[in-house]
Amino acid sequence: MVLASRATAQTHDGHAVIDSSGGGHASGVRYSIGARAIGVGTVASPAINGRSLREAYLSQPMVMGSASVYGSLLQLDGMLNLEGLTLGRGELNAGIFGEGYVDRRHPHTYLHELVATARASAGSSRFSVTIGKGFVPFGTDDPMSRPLVKYPVNHHIAQILERVIVSGAVRYGPIAIEAARFNGDEPESPSDLPNGDRLWDSWAARATLLPVVEVEVQASMARMKSPEIAAGGGLSQRKTSASVRYGRGSSRYALVEWARTADHEEDGPTAFSYASVLSEGSFSRGVVNMAMRAERTERLEEERLQNPFRTPRPHSDFNNLGRTRWDIVTANVSANLIGKSSAAIVVAPFLEISRQRVTPLVRPAVFEPRDFYGSDRLWSVSAGVRMGAGMLHSRMGRYGAAAAHHGE
Repeated sequence: MVLASRATAQTHDGHAVIDSSGGGHASGVRYSIGARAIGVGTVASPAINGRSLREAYLSQPMVMGSASVYGSLLQLDGMLNLEGLTLGRGELNAGIFGEGYVDRRHPHTYLHELVATARASAGSSRFSVTIGKGFVPFGTDDPMSRPLVKYPVNHHIAQILERVIVSGAVRYGPIAIEAARFNGDEPESPSDLPNGDRLWDSWAARATLLPVVEVEVQASMARMKSPEIAAGGGLSQRKTSASVRYGRGSSRYALVEWARTADHEEDGPTAFSYASVLSEGSFSRGVVNMAMRAERTERLEEERLQNPFRTPRPHSDFNNLGRTRWDIVTANVSANLIGKSSAAIVVAPFLEISRQRVTPLVRPAVFEPRDFYGSDRLWSVSAGVRMGAGMLHSRMGRYGAAAAHHGE
């Protein structure tokens, strides 16, 4: 991420110039602040029982900031996420799952990120230590910082976030290595904090290779204890991820990733597993940005509550009703109305269309997609506007030495 007291950078989604600040240099301190939100309306057809749903939201309302002192030897990053106030029912997002929500994206915690990072260097090597609540060094960037509005189905397979972490990173030339300990329990509500007796019970490691400018290759793994049951004692997870990312400023972006999660009893064999393959990219010309994503992700089907978009928490091994595969193609076109001459404010209307196909992988199964949704082929159309002011994190999920740019 870029810390600066002047507006210099753009998001890599290709249509928003938003890395700016009213920062200052008092006593060697540099700081940046910013805010963002997405006003979006979504039509999902069919959403359930052959019926279409039409809903509108203020999605991803956030306030964020960064500060660095002593020439960036110490850096603070923070982010407040207000989705608990605007997305209590969840956001229509066919196929997605996690934290007791299904086919709706759950609201994230109010304290989305608050970390401190200390940096050091020796010759051509760079080192850092990060502590606080934030992103675990596993998988790919948070979808919030990527070009499409709706999250991919694999969010809980391909990223781990909102955990209390202590992590270290070292970079030598084109190679960066990260390792972290963190709490395995998932948040249970937007105001939830990690359980004190779960701190450091899980771990993750990630290796990143930057072979040439603009190209990034990563492989990572994680072991999470009982993420679904905060008190512990539930199934644990073995997680693996690999990806190749290409980025050329704000005008070109591409990502191909593979990820897999396996649920298992402690030191026992795999009980369930689900995998994902995803590719996405974006291209900008002038103020217009076009993006596309193709995804194939497997999902366990759980018993649903009276509210068909919610599942029991804590999760039980006995409420699995089958397994499905989601094949999704999504396209987005947007335009930055403010234009690239302004780096302080973003107003970018967009249109996003998604086609989902859901296939049962186990038969016979209690959960039959065609019966539940009314079809095994679903549509989603979303339109709205991205709004931003000031600084935004350009990459979410990398700290310190692991966030170093090419050529540094």
